[in-house]
Amino acid sequence: MSTVQQIREKPSSPAPVGALQNGRWSGFVHLLDARMKELRREPEVVFWVFVFPLLLALGLGIAFRNKPADTTAIAVVNGPEASRTLDLIRQSGHESAIHADVLDRAQAMKGFRLGKYNLVVEVDSAGAFKYVFDPARPESVLSKSEVDDVLQTAAGRHNPLSTSSEVSSEPGSRYIDFLIPGLIGMNVMNAAMWGIGFAIVDMRQRKLLKRFVATPMRRSDFLLALASSRLILMILEVGLLLGFGVLVFHMRVLGSVLVILLIGAIGALGFAGVGLLTASRAQKIESVSGLINVVMMPMWIFSGVFFSYERFPAIIQPFIKALPLTALNDALRATILEGASLAAQSSRMLVLGIWGIVCFMLALRWFRWT
Repeated sequence: MSTVQQIREKPSSPAPVGALQNGRWSGFVHLLDARMKELRREPEVVFWVFVFPLLLALGLGIAFRNKPADTTAIAVVNGPEASRTLDLIRQSGHESAIHADVLDRAQAMKGFRLGKYNLVVEVDSAGAFKYVFDPARPESVLSKSEVDDVLQTAAGRHNPLSTSSEVSSEPGSRYIDFLIPGLIGMNVMNAAMWGIGFAIVDMRQRKLLKRFVATPMRRSDFLLALASSRLILMILEVGLLLGFGVLVFHMRVLGSVLVILLIGAIGALGFAGVGLLTASRAQKIESVSGLINVVMMPMWIFSGVFFSYERFPAIIQPFIKALPLTALNDALRATILEGASLAAQSSRMLVLGIWGIVCFMLALRWFRWT
């Protein structure tokens, strides 16, 4: 028997056990595991993904916390009737809410111009009150109304209608309650965009993508593993910010935590697709940084992170509601503050899903591996 025949008839060696166990998603699992190990070796990720959002929430929560009403500072022009003005303020019982300084007119106007006083009160020899205020300054307009009401009431005016007031500052109606869901949405977007965009361009610069292409790897698995790595971090991000709001600012979470996490997961995948598309062609870190900022800047402004987007003109409201961050923030606020179900957020989830799927398919088509 010839040597060639012996080689042909020699039974083939058994396949490695690992090769038999490898299924369709084994490559994806290994890529995802490698990506998570890379993240653990980057200490700056811990700060920007977990610590920075907490510091931002703490700073803004303290700045816009519920606090007693500010004292109204006014300047009373010195003259024969200045003491009568101070007496009327004392008689009204609002002396603690209105701080009045008696100054000559030049000093009073200078203090008003520099913002030290909200209002200047001047009384002529006939006893008529004159208010100097700035209609462009809301605090000046409010001070005029408040001081006039106090003086008129102290002088004997009687209101024809009986009224009462009730103060309400329940959790859920405060600025911090509006802010926390917006910060969660913004952080999900930032983590997905920056985390994926920087990782891809860094691997492209170091020629790692070219090596990945040379392996028996599905390209879709590689991109999907990058996108899925954000899901694990998303659970920690949402949990930390939500828990911080509950423990520090006594937020009321009316919706299901599971629904909140599902919304966050859909948002993370949606923005992961946007991040993949943004970084699909960029060759340098500087390039992808500019592209990411161009994509995210409109959403920072329009999507209601720090203030309601309802303040913008009605003509651009359809554009604002079509943005993925708007859909994510609205869904989070409806669930956290109102207890809305996942089914009630179907239209917003559809917006996020369309952004994610379309961007992922385009990234897979246009992705540059070298």
